[in-house]
Amino acid sequence: MLRQIAVDCPRTVPDVTFFQDPQIQKSLERILYTWAIRHPASGYVQGINDLVTPFLIVFLSEHLEGNLDTWSMENLSLQDVSNIEADCYWCLSKFLDGMQDHYTFAQPGIQRLVFRLKELVHRIDEPLSRHIEEQGLEFLQFAFRWFNCLLIREVPFHLVTRLWDTYLAEGDYLPDFLVYISASFLLTWSEKLQKLDFQEMVMFLQHLPTRNWAHHELEMVLSRAYMWHTMFKSSPSHLAN
Repeated sequence: MLRQIAVDCPRTVPDVTFFQDPQIQKSLERILYTWAIRHPASGYVQGINDLVTPFLIVFLSEHLEGNLDTWSMENLSLQDVSNIEADCYWCLSKFLDGMQDHYTFAQPGIQRLVFRLKELVHRIDEPLSRHIEEQGLEFLQFAFRWFNCLLIREVPFHLVTRLWDTYLAEGDYLPDFLVYISASFLLTWSEKLQKLDFQEMVMFLQHLPTRNWAHHELEMVLSRAYMWHTMFKSSPSHLAN
C-alpha cells in the first residue's frame, strides 16, 4: 500500500510544479497512508491522491502568499506542516464519509453513478446517447475516471477550488449531484461528439480541450447541472437503480 502511494504521489497534478516538490510529496504520502490504514475497508485506491490536493492548497494558502508557482514548503515550520497535514486528513475523511463504496472492492458506488449518468444523458440528449451506443462506446470507458477523481484531472487546476466549493456545499447529496455535473460536462461537447467515430470519441474524451478554460466555462457546467437537478429531482425514477 505504501509503495503504491509512493508511486502515485509524483503523478499528482503533474502540470503544477509545486506538487513536484519532494516535501509536498512527503506530506501527501503521510496524509494518504494515515487515511488508508484508518479505512481498512477500502485502503488506498488510486485517485484518492488527487482528492487531497484542494484541501492542501486551501490550508497552505493561510501560510504562503503569492502565486502557487512561487510557493515553497521551506517557508513553513515543522509544526505548520504537521497541522496542515492533520487538517487535510480530517477534511478528506469527512468528505469521503458518504462515498465509502466508491473506493471499496470493485468500487460499486462509482459503477452505480456511471449507470445513472448513462440514463440521465439518454433523457437529456437522446441523439448523443444514441450515437454513443451505436459506436459501441461504454460510459464506463470515460466516466469512471471522472467519478473516481471527481473531475480534477479534467479541468485546469486553478478551477478546482471553485469546483470543490460546489462539492462541499452539496454535503451528503454530492454523489447524486455528481451525476448532473458529469452530464453537463459531457454535453458541453455534444455536437462535436456526434460527429466522431468510436476511436475519435475515446481520444477526445481522454484529452478534453479544457486547458484554456476560465471560470466562465466551469460556471456554465455547474449552472446547467443545477438546472437539470432542479428539473428532475421531483421525478427521481429516471435515476433509479
